[in-house]
This record gives sequence, C-alpha cells and structure tokens, in this order.
Amino acid sequence: MNDNKTGASVDYFFSCISSFAYIGHQAFQDMAARLALDVTYRPIQLGKVFAASGGIALGDRDPARNRYRMLELQRWSAHHNLEMNFQPKFFPTNPALADAAVIAVTQEGRNPAALMTAIMRKVWVEEANIAEREVIAACLSAVGEDTDAILQKAESDTITDIYQANTEQGIALDIIGSPCVVYQGEPFWGQDRFALVEEAIRSGRPAFVPMP
Repeated sequence: MNDNKTGASVDYFFSCISSFAYIGHQAFQDMAARLALDVTYRPIQLGKVFAASGGIALGDRDPARNRYRMLELQRWSAHHNLEMNFQPKFFPTNPALADAAVIAVTQEGRNPAALMTAIMRKVWVEEANIAEREVIAACLSAVGEDTDAILQKAESDTITDIYQANTEQGIALDIIGSPCVVYQGEPFWGQDRFALVEEAIRSGRPAFVPMP
C-alpha cells in the first residue's frame, strides 16, 4: 500500500437533505484533509437519481426498509458521536436552494464544507426548513458568506444548469444515492464506503469496473 499517495482528485455527489450525507460529512472532510484530496463538490437532484437508478422514495418503501433505515441512522450517528434528530420536523423538504447555494459557493472558488455543515444541521438538529430562503440566508451569514450575492447567484439559471449537469453526470457514472464519491470513474455509494475510497487511493490500484 502506497501510504504517500495524496492529492488525488475525487467527485463528491450529495444533496444537503440527505441523512447519510449529514452523518458522513465530517468523516469525509477528515479523509479529504488526511489525503489532501482535490474535491469537486457536486450537489445533485436526488429524486432524479433515484428515478434513474430504480431507487424508491422513503414514503413508497416497504415498512421493513424504513425501520432498518432508522436502525442505521441510530447506529451510525452513535458511531460518529453525532447529534441527530431521527424524525426531523422538516423532512422531507425541497433542498434545491440549499444545494444551489453550495454550488454558488464552489463557483466562487471556496470550500463549501462549513456551509454544508450549517445547512445539514438545520435539518437534522435545529428543526428548520431548508426550503425557506431565510434559513439558507442565515446559514450563509453564519459562515461569513455574502448572503445577498450568493443567494442571487444560487437562484440564477447558471447554477440551475450546473445542478442539472451534476445530476446527469452522476447518473452517467452510476451513482445511486447520496453521498457518493467517484474516484477514477469508480463510484463508492454511502458514507460507510469512505474507508474503501481511502484504500483505493492509497493503494494506487486501478479502478474496478462492473462485470459484464
């Protein structure tokens, strides 16, 4: 294993509404720092990813699957010692403006990690509705962003087009949910796959491909 292999480039596909993106957020940031990763953050329209890949919305899933999801939320939040409301007041809700704000910050050349933390905590800890403009404004202000400028940019056609392009790119790369890391074309779905991402990067192995 080549422990000196750092500075790799990865694409990080997610939505700010995603429970497991919230759970894995700090773990991903820690890995990115440890490996000096060059991360391209790509917020996606999660509903379209589900539709393209055969995923099922929570409300349409068998109750056994939803019960198991609740177990996983409890297990993984405890594993990361993470504060989390498992049945938040404003979930599901429309994450489009939140995701667009993250894109707008990245388009300004800044790391959106702090903004992502603020937004996801609004859902999973603070019982706020991230579909509301004032909630996103508060998050932007809290992390030192120019609230009006970023919101104006987030609501532009340019950012909408990037959001759509991220989604289409993710679907083309066979991502099936959030979060998903893509390294050298190989998708790793789920915050519980981050260790495998790190192994792939450190080892220098070629990307695995689906069997025919």
